[in-house]
Amino acid sequence: MSFFMSADYSLSTKVMEIIYFIIGLLCIYCGVKNLKDKENPEPMGTFIFWAVLGVVLALGRWLPSLVSGILVVVMCIPAILKKVKKGAVSAATKAETEATYEKIGMKIFVPTLSIGMLAVICAITGLGIGLSALNGVALGVLVAIILLMIMNRDNKPSTFLNDSERMLSTVGPLSMLPMLLACLGSVFTAAGVGDVISDLVSHIIPEGNVNAGIVVYAIGMMLFTMIMGNAYAAITVMTVGIGYPFVLAHGANPVVIGMLALTCGFCGTLCTPMAANFNTVPVALLDMKKPMGVIKNQVPVAIIMMVVQIVMMILLK
Repeated sequence: MSFFMSADYSLSTKVMEIIYFIIGLLCIYCGVKNLKDKENPEPMGTFIFWAVLGVVLALGRWLPSLVSGILVVVMCIPAILKKVKKGAVSAATKAETEATYEKIGMKIFVPTLSIGMLAVICAITGLGIGLSALNGVALGVLVAIILLMIMNRDNKPSTFLNDSERMLSTVGPLSMLPMLLACLGSVFTAAGVGDVISDLVSHIIPEGNVNAGIVVYAIGMMLFTMIMGNAYAAITVMTVGIGYPFVLAHGANPVVIGMLALTCGFCGTLCTPMAANFNTVPVALLDMKKPMGVIKNQVPVAIIMMVVQIVMMILLK
């Protein structure tokens, strides 16, 4: 209770703590459901992974760092040993889906749009109480659930609970990848990886050659994003190591360079399985036969866009 009354934390932070607590409970539910599922080939490993993840998400703020670290290691063991499996799936049949579409039609996109709209509104206005864009996403999900229940009376709270569990079980441990990669970016920055990269690049780029610096910066953003799976995490390290000392420090426009460097990172996102949200999760959800099928179709586009971004950076610098 003292946390929610504390003046040390903004309202948006307090709302996020509530959201993480709810997500944690959902993960625990996923673990318990799979433990009881007789069709799951690895019920215990699946339970351990989801239940421990749920505890970390729900109670992470109050757990000692050592305890959280131990729990993360415990959570990773069944994932490494491939003991996290999907059990019985209670998805709607094709006939049920078509019948629901006939009833709702294109209005099905209204709940989805409400999520994005509330995120933008909260980011711009904070609803007058200081809410963040992430708070807006969570509120948008709540509004979307209410709208879907109004549109289709057959939808009950248990429907969304079970569908959320089905989504988590289908994606599996890959759902943790974005969070782990975000942490990795912070670790790299704190460890001074940017300074190490700067020292290495100083032996390659001629002194004061901004164009060469731009090329190395852009390609570095793409490659580092492929390693980390997240352009937002990569740009901090690469800007400290290459962007500032070899490009911005010589008078290049930081707005133009920063914006285009980030899009160079997005080109890397198209080419890596580490970008789980974009390239791995769809494969799992659609049960594609070719795990790298999405990436193979995106690589040519990424290469073309990289060339375009580099040319723009050089011309507009």
